[in-house]
Amino acid sequence: MNEGSLLARSEFVARLRALEARYWDSHPFHRRLHSGELTKQDVQLWAANRWYYQRCIPLKDAAILAACPAAEIRRAWLARIVYHDGADTGEGGAQRWLRLAEAVGLSREEVLDERHLLPGVRFAVDAYVTFARTRPWLESVAAGLTELFAPGLMRQRVAAMRQHYPWIAEDGLDYFTSRIEVTPAEGSATLDLVVEHARTREQQLACVAALAFKCDVLWAILDALDYVTLDRATLAGSP
Repeated sequence: MNEGSLLARSEFVARLRALEARYWDSHPFHRRLHSGELTKQDVQLWAANRWYYQRCIPLKDAAILAACPAAEIRRAWLARIVYHDGADTGEGGAQRWLRLAEAVGLSREEVLDERHLLPGVRFAVDAYVTFARTRPWLESVAAGLTELFAPGLMRQRVAAMRQHYPWIAEDGLDYFTSRIEVTPAEGSATLDLVVEHARTREQQLACVAALAFKCDVLWAILDALDYVTLDRATLAGSP
């Protein structure tokens, strides 16, 4: 194959899907979460910090809208912002996450004022938003292909939380149960969009790199949480 020739669709898709091995479901923190090893305080810290990621998703999507020159793509992508922000006050994915935070024992005020936000989480999420604001729109879209890997994780998480953290009210899990149905279609549509518009080998490889970067962002978020929660566990076990 010529060094500059376009990857076949199958090879391009395979390179993207191969990054599932770097998705955050295999991170030690998620493994501890799903095996019931976290304390209530740990779960609260996770929910409060994950909120920052959730609230920044529409900012990332708005950056894609601002950079994308195609009206038909902008119209389709706008639905993602509405999904997270809601069509009206009190609606949307962000609100469902806040209800989860309340279900694990946090007040809405302490989540919104970000008093529990870890510097490492802020740094990682801000880097993702900056990526979307500064890189070509197609790369920013490709970075979001982690949604291809998400449905299985969400099913696993709902089952694990029901089993290991029964003190979390069922309606607090609405964020995940609603995403289980939505994410597969979004992932498929996003993959088709990336494959269609990556028209040079350089663009294809940049899309693969963008998805790898997003996996690193998610991993860094959990690294920050893992460090704090393991330190707590160590201190709790000290004589």
